Amino acid sequence: MGRGKPGGLLSPLHPVELLAQVLSGLVGRNGIDPGQVDDVLIGCVGQVGEQSGTPGRHAWLSAGFPVSVPSTTIERRCGSGQQAIDFAVQGVQAGAYDMVIAGGLESMSRIPMGTNRKDSDPAGPGVHARFPELVSQGIAAELIAEKFSLSRSALDALSVDSHARADAAARAGLLNSQIIPIIRPDGVTVSTDETIRPNTSLEVLAQLEPAFATDEARTRFPSLDWKITAGNSSSFADAAGAALIMSEERAAQLGLQPRARFVASAVAGDDPFLMLTGIIPATHRVLERAKLAIKEIDYVEVNEAFASVPLAWQSEFGFDHQRLNAHGGAIALGHPLGASGIRLFASLLSSLESTHGRYGLQTMCEAGGMANAMVIERL
Repeated sequence: MGRGKPGGLLSPLHPVELLAQVLSGLVGRNGIDPGQVDDVLIGCVGQVGEQSGTPGRHAWLSAGFPVSVPSTTIERRCGSGQQAIDFAVQGVQAGAYDMVIAGGLESMSRIPMGTNRKDSDPAGPGVHARFPELVSQGIAAELIAEKFSLSRSALDALSVDSHARADAAARAGLLNSQIIPIIRPDGVTVSTDETIRPNTSLEVLAQLEPAFATDEARTRFPSLDWKITAGNSSSFADAAGAALIMSEERAAQLGLQPRARFVASAVAGDDPFLMLTGIIPATHRVLERAKLAIKEIDYVEVNEAFASVPLAWQSEFGFDHQRLNAHGGAIALGHPLGASGIRLFASLLSSLESTHGRYGLQTMCEAGGMANAMVIERL
């Protein structure tokens, strides 16, 4: 995976070229014949402009791989990359695939968030008639903080911890296996994350003003104690990521040692007003399908879209905070929308492997009140 901040080191790269290098790295690391890949499933939210033309197909061709391998693009908002993994696994389980690549892509420098719905209303009059109170994700994060009685200091503390954990993991080399060095058009190689701020402190974050407390929002919610800032929200990022998924039989034929097996997956919908709480019913559902209790899970990744999201999830499940986003979350490592599910998957697997844990769970909140959840077992 390659990750950079908007306007940063990866911004000169066309999104297709960023993904092409990641696909090349994945194929090269595993020593597979690319012609044996059945399909390439790529999650992407901003399917417009340079990301509009089935970017997985173009990236595959740009990498020089066989034209016989197809691709498709998947969009489930922030969970698009995780949904790509789910579909890949389901395809293998159904016998439709023997070997498939699941990935995600988002160049937020070149296709800023919201570009694909600029000057439009994607919901339509029927949705607004049924849910006239709908708000933006930022205000939803504020309402979640209020519902779960989360203080500003708790939100900022999670943010400081996210950066500290990510910095510690990077210094210990625990992120190295997640990163494919990316070569820019000018020959510069990018091999480290740009979004981690190791010097972040509570004192610095306390100086930031609430990001979503506009005059209109304050009028609509006069009693709300505004707490969500740029510092306790996820950072935008440019990134592409990919994972190689195959049947046990094909792995044995190729002499490859699987790193993990997929135990269960689930999707869920929840209140579109609060929007970001779908991770709670999705987690309950995936644990039921996996026939596991939360106490049997060694590590959990909950996407840090806003600090209030993992804290609300933790309030529900009482999970050990030391094993939640153990190597830092999206506040420190960035939230490249369609690629975030792959990033969480890489972090979850790294946490399990570095401590010899067995079961891991990841879940993604998504616009519209949706969520994905997945349980894996380290092998």
